[in-house]
Amino acid sequence: MDLALVGIGKIARDQHVPSLDASPDWKLAATVSRHGSVDGVEQFTSFEQFLDERQDIRVVSLCLPPVPRFDYAVQAIAAGRHVMLEKPPGASVAECQKLLAMARAQGVALYATWHSREAAMVDAARDWLAGQKLRKLTVTWHEDVRRWHPGQDWIWEPGGLGVFDPGINALSIVTKLLPDTLHLGAAELITPENRQCPIAAKLRFAHPNGADIRADFDWRKEGDQIWRIEAETDSGMMTLDAGGAQLSIDGVPQQSDSAALSGEYPRLYARFADLVASGSCDVDLAPLQHVADAFMIGRREITAPFHE
Repeated sequence: MDLALVGIGKIARDQHVPSLDASPDWKLAATVSRHGSVDGVEQFTSFEQFLDERQDIRVVSLCLPPVPRFDYAVQAIAAGRHVMLEKPPGASVAECQKLLAMARAQGVALYATWHSREAAMVDAARDWLAGQKLRKLTVTWHEDVRRWHPGQDWIWEPGGLGVFDPGINALSIVTKLLPDTLHLGAAELITPENRQCPIAAKLRFAHPNGADIRADFDWRKEGDQIWRIEAETDSGMMTLDAGGAQLSIDGVPQQSDSAALSGEYPRLYARFADLVASGSCDVDLAPLQHVADAFMIGRREITAPFHE
């Protein structure tokens, strides 16, 4: 099936293009970007021109930053295109809800992707936790912003999320691991004095069974990066590490099943193919809602300015 990729930046080149090239379901038939392109693929710099001239391409994948993405999604859905959204699905919860209502009214597929949920061991971790009595869950997501987001000033502006850009990956896993409804109880947002969005954050969640659930996000980590979720239960200790790629129970490494080995983005595109075939929507906004709540109730702490 032909697909157009909109926004040819780092994530598109690193993840989307290779996944599409390897997919049995998709053919990358066009790109839309003011600056980027893919060799051998028809290029547009205007989304309106693409929609007008390539009405045969009924599917678009939007890899733009969250703030400008909404207008593109509205245009695509209004034109009867199926739409896939890179995470986070939008700059606000309300705009995502509007897109969902539009997609349902138009009868097109809308997919709000959470790539970290597709990491190799996330499903196994969820299955192990099911039925366990959870005592404590701790999220540690520490990485170096200079390594992963060099020169991306938009990520510090309103709607760019700051440290929640990686942090929302952790929250997407947590909301898959725990079927019980969580809500944010308190948050601390550490923000550089010269930036709009936080460089670090500490969250505490309320759990229906009273478990102690906390998250610590930090963009100032040099050296080894940490993407870890640890869960203490009555039956033992679970550690989900490397962003969901590694799982151990009481220190014993667990093996992945073969279905999870294809990679996060290939699994997203396989899921999107199913949604397009059925004209269905998959829009889980729980991770974004937690981030929105953090900005709403979080206590601000100003820290030293950040420079590249």
